[in-house]
Amino acid sequence: MQYFGELISLGVAFSWTITAILSEYASKRLGSITLNMLRMVFALAFSVVMFLVVFGKPLPAEGSTEAYCWMALSGFVGFVMCDYCLMKCYTIIGSRFGQLFMTLAPLSAAITAWILLGQKLQMISILAMFVTLAGISISILGRGDNHILSLKLPANGVFYAAVAAVCQGIGLVISKVGLDSYQASMPHDVAISTPWMLPFCANFFRCLAGLGGFTVLMIFNKSFGKFRNSFRDGKIMVAVIATTIFGPFVGVAFSLMAVQYTAAGIASTLMALTPIIILIPSRYMFHQHITWKEITGACISVVGVAMFFLG
Repeated sequence: MQYFGELISLGVAFSWTITAILSEYASKRLGSITLNMLRMVFALAFSVVMFLVVFGKPLPAEGSTEAYCWMALSGFVGFVMCDYCLMKCYTIIGSRFGQLFMTLAPLSAAITAWILLGQKLQMISILAMFVTLAGISISILGRGDNHILSLKLPANGVFYAAVAAVCQGIGLVISKVGLDSYQASMPHDVAISTPWMLPFCANFFRCLAGLGGFTVLMIFNKSFGKFRNSFRDGKIMVAVIATTIFGPFVGVAFSLMAVQYTAAGIASTLMALTPIIILIPSRYMFHQHITWKEITGACISVVGVAMFFLG
């Protein structure tokens, strides 16, 4: 099917928009650690059901120890570190600005690929980094005292958002390494008969690492009581299940699938449209005032992402 990868990429952008909106709502009620723990539990449960239907067993296709290690590392960086910081920033600066900062993820991925994989950084990529940073700066900076530029957002929220973006970029590169290793080591008949299941199988191991990481955080945070009580709130459970489906289950798996059917640059650019798509629901659901300056900044940031991959 022509443009299949592009359609998947656009679907991922809308999926992540829904996830961001629902995660902002749920994280303010549950906290970052509890919400992420619930997301990992449900993502693994959905995966087990899918494996039973497709493979007739509750576990994904087998791979090598090396692949497991790479995927586990990817899950720790991409889920535990990234999602913890992302949900924290949602409670402080909101999902709209949180997703704007996520346009920094390609910058982080490029630097990580340069360090780990030896991929070269071209001048157009460096220029794209500055364009993306300029777009974010336009959105978050305002005039302070004595007409000096200052942050119009809480500094801790900006810190969590920036760390989340960096971790997502690093996790993306590690995921690519793990996905290639897993595909090379999995049974040949599975790879041939159900290639579309590869992202879901790989994501299963990432979610296992995420579950382990958040379990440790819950022990230190002593938040198991809040975790148990959350199941009694029907409205919260609906939000958590929805954000799990559109986020770590379908959203992440489809983002990995998108790069299998179209160029990584096109897929990444289309998936980076979330900061623009999220503006309208943020306005009507959270009654947030959105200025033309913020819209311009978001558009410039996405242009930076497009330059980064399509240049």
